[in-house]
Amino acid sequence: MATFAEALLYNFVGKDGDDEEKDFFVKTKQDRKHYEAFLQDYDGNELAEQQLDRKDFNAAIIKSENGEIDYVPDQGRDFQYNLEQLGLKVDFQLNEVDYINRERIRAKYHYRCQYCGRRGHSVDHKDPVSLSHNNSLDNLILSCSECNRIKSNMPFKLFKKLNDHISDINKKLVKYENALGTLQGEFERHRRELAVKMHLKGVVNDPELNAIRKQNKKLQDAIDSLQSDYDSLRKMRESYFNTGWKIAEENQKQDII
Repeated sequence: MATFAEALLYNFVGKDGDDEEKDFFVKTKQDRKHYEAFLQDYDGNELAEQQLDRKDFNAAIIKSENGEIDYVPDQGRDFQYNLEQLGLKVDFQLNEVDYINRERIRAKYHYRCQYCGRRGHSVDHKDPVSLSHNNSLDNLILSCSECNRIKSNMPFKLFKKLNDHISDINKKLVKYENALGTLQGEFERHRRELAVKMHLKGVVNDPELNAIRKQNKKLQDAIDSLQSDYDSLRKMRESYFNTGWKIAEENQKQDII
């Protein structure tokens, strides 16, 4: 049970038979996001799932959480680098799309996910490379990391069919992304302004500084509210795809026995 709790990034409060207590709780929200993103990278990567056992993957995460491995997965680094820092190895040579072709695909689609319309950098194989071994340009498309993860090994035609039915949802996702980007940019501008004024004034509190803090509080509340709505829509959309895939697979079964 303790191991299960650790893998889910929660603290285990029961007895495990050891006298010494260990705190496996992920202490910051930022670290939690890094671990969750790393887990999603694994779940959405067919090559990793084929070559790396889930038990070994979870064990490495636990060692990172409790400090046995001095590294926290970094969302700014690629999946392979994060795996290597945790002592895990996956052969990604099946995915032999070189840098030039990747940049060619990104430029072709103007760095926009061709599934949802949000900003995207992930060069995706329409037909999973683990099944098709097809790295030709005709089999490549640009996606965001979220759509890439959701699609996973789903047949391209099915994913496209399901996606075409929710075009209005996808447009909302783009609006959420743009609105959050604007608000977060404004928040950072105010934060820097506050830091500069504090430095110049040599004080922490005065009416002008407090007014900026009040503005920042309102901005942060707006960001949190919008982010919550955005995340709810994303989860609903992911559930829709997962359910659609399960139904399609069930329909292909010949009989119940």
